[in-house]
Amino acid sequence: MDNNLEFVSDLRTVVGRLIKKLRKESSTAQQLSMTERSTLSLLNQYQVMLPSELAAMEKITNQSMSEILRHLLELGYIIRTASETDKRKVNISLSAAGEKTLLQMRNERDRWLAKAIAGTCTPKEQELLKQAIAILTKIVEFE
Repeated sequence: MDNNLEFVSDLRTVVGRLIKKLRKESSTAQQLSMTERSTLSLLNQYQVMLPSELAAMEKITNQSMSEILRHLLELGYIIRTASETDKRKVNISLSAAGEKTLLQMRNERDRWLAKAIAGTCTPKEQELLKQAIAILTKIVEFE
């Protein structure tokens, strides 16, 4: 059991370090907070969301989400439109500039990761990493 906990701790540590490293490898991403980046990703995934839905998914208060959306609107990364069904509600979606910025962040990170893998891993290790993706996906989806 102790060996298993040590393995789990090592895995958690190295995954955390990789995530931190990837965050630093995007100059575009460094201009936004982690929650702002995550909000852009959610809008890309779901297309249109209410501020309260974004706040719930980010596990922050509606007031905090309002500040994040205000900043993203100032940057031109989101579009606010009145709801067709309830004029009191506002729908949030990504603007073209928001989509471009999100894609640029992802590309910067992907380029760095591809370069790091090519520079440090043998072809056999690269194949093992490809196989590990399915395993890691199962872990991420565990409830």
